[in-house]
Formats: sequence, structure tokens, C-alpha cells
Amino acid sequence: MRIATYNVEWFNALFDDEGQLLEGEGPSGRHGVARQARIAALGIVFSALDADAVLVVEAPDENGRRSTVRALESFARVFGLRARRALIGFGNDTQQEIALLYDPDRLRARHDPQGAPTGRKGAPDAPRFDGVFRWDIDVDAAPDLIRFSKPPLELAVETAAGLRFRMIGVHAKSKAPHGARSADEEIRISIQNRRKQLAQCIWLRQRIETHLDAGEPLIVLGDFNDGPGLDEYEKLFGRSGVEIVLGQEAPPERRLFDPHAREALQGLLAAQPASARFFIPATGRYLSALLDYVMISAELRARAPRWRIWHPFDDPDLYRIPELREALLTASDHFPVSLDIAI
Repeated sequence: MRIATYNVEWFNALFDDEGQLLEGEGPSGRHGVARQARIAALGIVFSALDADAVLVVEAPDENGRRSTVRALESFARVFGLRARRALIGFGNDTQQEIALLYDPDRLRARHDPQGAPTGRKGAPDAPRFDGVFRWDIDVDAAPDLIRFSKPPLELAVETAAGLRFRMIGVHAKSKAPHGARSADEEIRISIQNRRKQLAQCIWLRQRIETHLDAGEPLIVLGDFNDGPGLDEYEKLFGRSGVEIVLGQEAPPERRLFDPHAREALQGLLAAQPASARFFIPATGRYLSALLDYVMISAELRARAPRWRIWHPFDDPDLYRIPELREALLTASDHFPVSLDIAI
């Protein structure tokens, strides 16, 4: 079975309010990419990926007028995808939902949020992801109130073969200092955002611990907007959010595993995998980063897992297919990350 995560940059921009793909050559949500070229590219990528389940990060919007499920299932029909059933969990106000697109012939999935709901005061022990997490993130003895702008998607999944497992889809807070108007403000916002991102990862790790305690096989996947050694501010806090989620300080049997995260943890002088590629106007160059992961619990490592980042410049087999190579570069600023596993 193939399970993947794919951040599709501003996927919402490609659909009308009825969930149908827009026609014409209007804006596509990607700078310098026309709408129809991007739709065609995404069709090629999803078809080549041919996954049994894809966590779609930045999925089309869910609100009173628009439906994430309707849009994704329409997209799947247009391109004849096996993964043709969609579901979401808690919606959000960012026009970037977290959704699952999956093959109903191969697995069953349902939104199954864990933890207790909270009021405004929050709770410190793994509350429900649409609630408030109370945690002291700036060491001032006063707990801060943390929220997910994009609550993680918690799923109970069962394969056609009868294996039951849990999935948690994630789009953690960006650390980028958006809105900064000076160098000092950029530093302040960057540190503040990192604190919030770390707190979200602590909250997520608490939930992971409950599944490990219950002996439930677990896959945690998505865009963490973070990685070991990704920025200088990590030195202020001692570790990245990804290391917290993986449980790097826990006994081996309680750690999650992702081989690309392990490579990144070898240090800055080691070869660094990348799952995203951003153009930086100030330098006129591209920045590559490892932001997207598929992490699995210890018992799933015995099921012949194989990971792949669909980066056309790092994967020779992808590069040799010109149509797919160009589609991957056109479709989004992230590349899919897939896990093939015997479940």
C-alpha cells in the first residue's frame, strides 16, 4: 500500500464554489504559472503517484459556500484517480484545509478526534486539536494558550486486509516572520513563531504517546514547517519540533521513524534531503528544505517500509521522465513524500 503526503500550494485557487475545476487562464495560486498548466501538472503528479491514500495539505477551502470533499472528489473524477473518496476533520479559516484523498476499495477511514474539548482556558494534557493547549513556552511561569490554525486531522483507518491503524495529518505553524517591518521585528516574530511551533509539536507528541501506550500502529505525516538544523533560532531551544514529534529522547520502541529526518539529524555537513523548493526573489535563487515527513511507529517498521521524496532533481528515475519532471516543478512548491508498506 502507498500512503503519501503532498502540500499542494493554494489548491483552493483552482476550484469554483461548486467544487469544479476552473476553466481559463486565470491565476493559479502559484506565481508565474497559468491555471490550466497547473491543473494539468497536478493531474500528472497525482496519477503518477497512484497512492492508496494521500494527505492533501493546503486542500481546497471548507466554509458555508465551498466544500473540500466536493472539490477533491471532483478533481479525482476528472483525472480518473483510484484515490477518489475524500474526508476532512476540523475545518479552519485559512483556506488551507488538511484532507485525506483515498481509495475506498483498499481502505476505510473516518475522522476520529481524540482528547477532551476545552474552553478558553485550555488544558495541559493532550486536549482535542480544535481546542486550546495550555503550556509555558517562554519560561516565565505563566502558561501560554496555544491553538492550531489548522487542527491536525486524526483518522481511524482499516485496510481491506483488516489491519487497523491510526493516522495524524499535520500542517504545523510556519516560522517565517511574515509582516516584519524591521530587522528587530523579524527576530522577535521568528522567535515567537518558533515557540508556538514547538508548543504545537509538544501537543502533538502528547497525543502520539497516548497511541503508543495503547499499542496502536501509527503514521504521522504532513508539513511540519520544520526540520533539524533548519534555522539559527533552533539553537535557542536545543531541538527542532520534528525531533520532539519523533521522540528522539524516548526509548527506541517509543520513537517514530522517518529516514529523511534521520539523514537530516546527521548534521549540516551530511547530505540533506529536501521536500520543498522556494524561489527567493532577493537572491534570485531557489532555497530547498526538508519540511514534509511520513513518520511511522516501531511496529510498522517491520512491514517492509520504503520512502520516497518525489523531487525530480534528487531522484534520477523521475528526472528521466520529462513530462513528470516538469509537472512536479509546476504543480507546487512542495513535492510528494510517499511510503510503500505491506499493510
